[in-house]
Amino acid sequence: DAPMSAGKLRSLGEVALSERRYEEAARYYQQAIEIEPDVAANHYKLFKVRNRQRKLGDALRDLTKALELDDANVEYRKQDYAVLQQQVAKSGGSVQADWEEAQREAQQCSQEVDAAQRAYADGNWRAAVQYFTKALGHMEQASDLLFMKSQAEYNAGDYYGTISDTGKILKAHSNHIEAYQLRGEAYFRLGEHDTAVTHFREGLKLDPEHKGCKAGHKAIKALQKKEKRAKDALEAGNHEEAIGHWDAAIQLDPTHTAFIKPTLLNIIKSYSALGKHKEAIDTAEKYLKMGESLDGLFALGDAHTAAENFQEAVNTFRKAMDFEPNDRQQECQQRLKKAEIALKQSKEKNYYKILGVSRTARTKEIKMAYRDLALRWHPDKVDQEEKEEAEKKFQDISEAYEVLSDKEMREKYDRGEPVFENQGGGHSHNPHGHQQFFRHFQHGGGGGHGGQRMHFRFN
Repeated sequence: DAPMSAGKLRSLGEVALSERRYEEAARYYQQAIEIEPDVAANHYKLFKVRNRQRKLGDALRDLTKALELDDANVEYRKQDYAVLQQQVAKSGGSVQADWEEAQREAQQCSQEVDAAQRAYADGNWRAAVQYFTKALGHMEQASDLLFMKSQAEYNAGDYYGTISDTGKILKAHSNHIEAYQLRGEAYFRLGEHDTAVTHFREGLKLDPEHKGCKAGHKAIKALQKKEKRAKDALEAGNHEEAIGHWDAAIQLDPTHTAFIKPTLLNIIKSYSALGKHKEAIDTAEKYLKMGESLDGLFALGDAHTAAENFQEAVNTFRKAMDFEPNDRQQECQQRLKKAEIALKQSKEKNYYKILGVSRTARTKEIKMAYRDLALRWHPDKVDQEEKEEAEKKFQDISEAYEVLSDKEMREKYDRGEPVFENQGGGHSHNPHGHQQFFRHFQHGGGGGHGGQRMHFRFN
């Protein structure tokens, strides 16, 4: 006769067990184990026979083997406790105290597992994590319970805990696809998108059609695509377009705080660059509603500074100085000092305001602003009734350009230091600014430096 398959042997074993022919059932399952030694069900079925025979030592060994091959089966784990308790009850002699302690531990472990599973079913994630942690302290290995703990940690927002525990699972079971998915999702929630993609891809290697890993991979790729478009638009100087792409990326998952918060900081800067100061301030306040932080306070202070709300900027940076914990005290002090200087200068002669440029303007922007204003207010190019006003404006424009186009003088001005000897009273430093204007553009650049010649005709 042809040898029987493992499946046939298991069927015969079930029949023998139901008829209480335990020795015969045990032989069938042992033969099945010889054919399929790595199938957990074979060992578990043999355990059931040994347990009926009250051969508890053999039963525990069979069950332990089943757990080694498939420790995700909660039913195996519960039987493990039951057999251990029976062994404890049966034992005696000089080791009775040790067995009693073991019995108490087994009972406590069983109670903690039950409590963890109830909390898990009720969605009480933090309580579930606590009970799973206690129960796992009694066991050497229980990947099924550890995975449930990882899921509870994820739902409780403890993404680092999820990453740590799923890492332990994958170290013991490298083909655990659900652990790859959960770990990828945890990395995603922390904003570590590239690492998340790596985990989803590992899962897809095991099962190319796995829905969870496919969905996670697709979601991140969609977000990264919009993020790249925003970056490209920003590099091209198109702030409006960049903001549009960032907003679209945020809408993909409005709960993804780790991505949204740094993205809002970028949006705030772009709004300020566009001169949309109200939008910048509103966005900074939205950021702070998600949780007060130094980054958020700095962003709000900078937005107020760009809007020339200097008193509000000073107030915000003072609040940052008092924020705890604060490992950026020096940066806070620098920002506060700049805001206080800007507030003081706003009540005097403000060179940035005269030229109509921001305090972060580049030299090229300053030069262009000076050129346009100088052309507009040159005393020789206005009507007679505007001449007095033009003289005053032109002197202020020339003085502002003289300071802001010179690196050393601009740094002094930004620090709130006098830039001219005997400076005071807000008087113009250079009464012959219109002559300087001609010299500047006829000789290519400020400060006497060489360069391309530029000629303007006034007629």
